[in-house]
Amino acid sequence: MDKKDQIQEEIIEEFSVFDDWLDKYDYLIGLSDSLPAIAPEHRTGQYLIEGCQSRVWIDARTDGGRIFFTADSDAIITKGIIALLIRVLNGRTPQEVLDTDLYFIDAIGLTANLSPTRANGLAAMVRQMRLYALAYASKND
Repeated sequence: MDKKDQIQEEIIEEFSVFDDWLDKYDYLIGLSDSLPAIAPEHRTGQYLIEGCQSRVWIDARTDGGRIFFTADSDAIITKGIIALLIRVLNGRTPQEVLDTDLYFIDAIGLTANLSPTRANGLAAMVRQMRLYALAYASKND
């Protein structure tokens, strides 16, 4: 099992201790504190994700051929969700970000328990992270 799948397995295990979705939401809210802080100058329209009900900003940079994400949101559950995505995708090569099957999302029941607007927002966040990876991958070609 590679490292990114190991991280997804850890997330699945962490969420498996909760039977109730309210407890899982509380856990997500707690995770929002672990979100790598985005620079204030990146809390602008240029970094704002289209398709999210709440306001979400994502930025990415490369270092040594790997992508590192920072993000913020004005909604704490959304911050927790983006913190999970960053936990899985941070420090990967652009190609790894593009190739990663984010199976933990369904495995922890996130998709099934999000409102349609939050589910759209989740898809938009993943899409933006992959767009950054695509941009960085094409720069390296």
